[in-house]
Amino acid sequence: MKKDAILSLENGVTFQGTSIGYDTDTCGEVVFNTSITGYQEILTDPSYSNQIVTLTYPHIGNVGINDDDSESPFVHAAGLVIKESSTRVSNYRSQGSLKELLCAHKVPAIAGIDTRKLTVILREQGALRGALITGNNCSVDEAVELARSFKGIKGIDLARVVSTKEFYSWNQGELNEFFGEVSNGISLNVAVMDFGVKRNILKMLSSLGCNIDVYPAQSSFDQVMKKPYDGIFLSNGPGDPEPCKYAIKFIATALERKIPLFGICLGHQLLGLAAGAKTIKMKFGHHGANHPVIDLKTNKVLITSQNHGFTIQDDGLPGNLIVTHRSLFDQSIQGIALTDAPAYSFQGHPEGSPGPHDIRDIFIPFINSMKTKS
Repeated sequence: MKKDAILSLENGVTFQGTSIGYDTDTCGEVVFNTSITGYQEILTDPSYSNQIVTLTYPHIGNVGINDDDSESPFVHAAGLVIKESSTRVSNYRSQGSLKELLCAHKVPAIAGIDTRKLTVILREQGALRGALITGNNCSVDEAVELARSFKGIKGIDLARVVSTKEFYSWNQGELNEFFGEVSNGISLNVAVMDFGVKRNILKMLSSLGCNIDVYPAQSSFDQVMKKPYDGIFLSNGPGDPEPCKYAIKFIATALERKIPLFGICLGHQLLGLAAGAKTIKMKFGHHGANHPVIDLKTNKVLITSQNHGFTIQDDGLPGNLIVTHRSLFDQSIQGIALTDAPAYSFQGHPEGSPGPHDIRDIFIPFINSMKTKS
């Protein structure tokens, strides 16, 4: 028997549909993602912690799920919202269904609502607090009350929540060796600070000739640098970068020691804060695989995968920080480099899971700075 589901926003707008996930209630920040593929990668991306994800592509679930495409061991999204759930899975790689993934990780989902209307509301009013309630006895009033009880993600340190709790090494490269000619037999030792790292980023670094050790987000500089690393990678992750004082302190120390650094997404924002810049929360953020970014040095336009709700603020940028890339959607800062340290970062996701691979060479300055150092 089909079960009812209700999605309510803090402004009182309510959508009624059908439950296609685990039978439970949840609340979080409601955002939309414009990718047409990759629902498994999106759900398992730690950057979506405490967020209810709306997929604008209307037909979801038809390719099932498999063990290789998950970006982490868990579903981190608080809930899923879609237009239409596929009743049939057809893919030679499939090992299960979307519903099975959601139920295994106790994540609720709703289908059969007007996702276009919801997306318009989020674009006009910004990301909103929301609640998803499932079950045939679910109440609209309860859903609205639950949505308004959510405190939001601004000012909340989610990186330490999703980070690994223990050190581990990673040695698995990409299935397709896009960077075989770049690694050229080099062997570089890289410490990855896990603020919510995606597996495909680790695979890319490994394919570039990096020997990877992954550290919990709150590891101290002295703990990490007991081993002689050629560089430090600052991973993606969820939430507000400003409360991550431990990470900002760590990065500032690495900058003083002139250790090569490269940051992605949250790591990009944290590098900016450590260098003296400020960050702000965006209206509805960037979530999707079709975001145009311009390289300010070459004027080349790159199509990128994005997933973030905060950005480095233009006002008050320190003199030693150079903006290297900007979004062509809203001119927000997408890349930075420091003039007095081998430190670089990019807001988008070079691993493109899901999405394009236009910015894969964004790693090259980091790799070259490590080669020079070693």
